[in-house]
Amino acid sequence: MPMLRRTGVLVLTATLVAAGGASAAQAQSSQASSSNKSIARPMVADRGWSQAQFACLVLLWHRESGWNHRAGNRSGAYGIPQALPGHKMASSGGDWRTNPRTQIKWGLGYIKQRYGSPCRAWGHFQSHSWY
Repeated sequence: MPMLRRTGVLVLTATLVAAGGASAAQAQSSQASSSNKSIARPMVADRGWSQAQFACLVLLWHRESGWNHRAGNRSGAYGIPQALPGHKMASSGGDWRTNPRTQIKWGLGYIKQRYGSPCRAWGHFQSHSWY
């Protein structure tokens, strides 16, 4: 029976360690998300878009990538705006894989060209589940 107790303690300890690791990863992801939104805010304003437009962008890219500049999916979409294929963002900079500013620049240009504004892109996403 002592062996079972030790195993139980080890399992419990491993569970706590794993949970702590997940929390640390979540905190790091949340910090990156906040930092990436801080980068985007003045870029949105520089385009003449309002705070309401920024709010739509926040919702859109939260659903797409969680504002994670390293987010990818099986389809080949990548980054904060989930460009498909991801390498399209190279038109905004060679560092598109790792630089959130480059991804945001590309994503804002895409939204402007295709939808005219973040709120229109968000509206399209809400009705079609993609933008």
